[in-house]
Amino acid sequence: MRSVSRGRPGRQPMTEKRIAYARLIRQGVSNSEACRQLGIDRKTGHWWKNGGVITRNGVTRVVEPILNQYEVRAESGHFLSEDERVVIADGVRAGRSARSIAAELGRAVSTVSRELARNQVDGEYRPHAAQQLMLSRRPRPKQRRIERDPELRRLVQHYLDQHWSPEQVVHELSHQHGRSIAVETIYQALYSPGRCVERDPRSVLRTGRPHRRPRRRGDQRRPRFSVPIRSITERPAEAEDRRVPGHWEGDLIVGAFNRSAIGTLVERTSRYTILVHLDGPSRADSLRDQLVTIFEDLPKPLRRSLTWDQGSEMCHHHAVAEETGMPVFFCHAGMPWQRPSNENTNGLLRDYFPKGTNLSVHTANDLARVADELNRRPRKTLGWQTPHDLFATLRTGPT
Repeated sequence: MRSVSRGRPGRQPMTEKRIAYARLIRQGVSNSEACRQLGIDRKTGHWWKNGGVITRNGVTRVVEPILNQYEVRAESGHFLSEDERVVIADGVRAGRSARSIAAELGRAVSTVSRELARNQVDGEYRPHAAQQLMLSRRPRPKQRRIERDPELRRLVQHYLDQHWSPEQVVHELSHQHGRSIAVETIYQALYSPGRCVERDPRSVLRTGRPHRRPRRRGDQRRPRFSVPIRSITERPAEAEDRRVPGHWEGDLIVGAFNRSAIGTLVERTSRYTILVHLDGPSRADSLRDQLVTIFEDLPKPLRRSLTWDQGSEMCHHHAVAEETGMPVFFCHAGMPWQRPSNENTNGLLRDYFPKGTNLSVHTANDLARVADELNRRPRKTLGWQTPHDLFATLRTGPT
């Protein structure tokens, strides 16, 4: 049987050189100089730069200019660009101070000073060499500071064993030991797969989470409501000092795996609490119907406004406002403290409905019993009155 020859391998792709060539051309380097630096033929550089039509073995193909194929990734404005390093080098040669160079760039003086200290070569600052030094230092992963410093690691582990928060640990290290690290450094040391802090985050952090919870930035949040919402900044000023009753705060407490929930309502003046039993296939529909029923049963002076967080369960906010004649306002994203009474009450309710449990087992009667027990507790903030008695006075008396 005749053997089949595989032949010699073809030329390896020159992707890295093509990207480097495109970068040099964008910086204004000539074709000849770019080819010389990269060790390629000038004709090859000409084809890369200008493109054209190539015919080989009767097959014609169009070659696009390389600048259309390889886009240079925009660097974050957090880092000095190569152009800024050229300005720094020109300023140094002109004998200018770091402060004046920083003013021209719109950067902090420390940024320029640190750049000159870190990226000099043989006592001279050259911008393109400085750029390459920076790029060589950026690849990750690198060994963390806590990994490199056994004494720092011992101190961090010592304070975590005392159930200090990472922020408290950082403050103590800075003021008592002169060791400055970031709070994020401790979190990464605890949660990274090969964590260098020999502690389980579930045992040393108050949240007890085995994994970090991913969060979006405020500008990355997707809108949850088809009908535009009204911000808490539009809420009447009378709601702030709690002197005028009828302004409510609301939220949900959720059960295990977010599969069950209980609605909570708190009146800001009396701290009176109402628990909302949610059932049915749609949490949002059930919440809408229950809120309408609850507020329609109250006199008009006691339904002036409702403030909620930006949870998707309130997607029918416009229907609630229309049915009850009661405007619905929403807190800013990620700012639950704008509903302080409701947040405090939700914490109290966790004594009855612990986290990680199934809340659907509690009936409407169970919720009414818990709410009544909570409303009959005397409150220091109410002059030791109970929310039940104060709300009854507000409901029957002049408002």
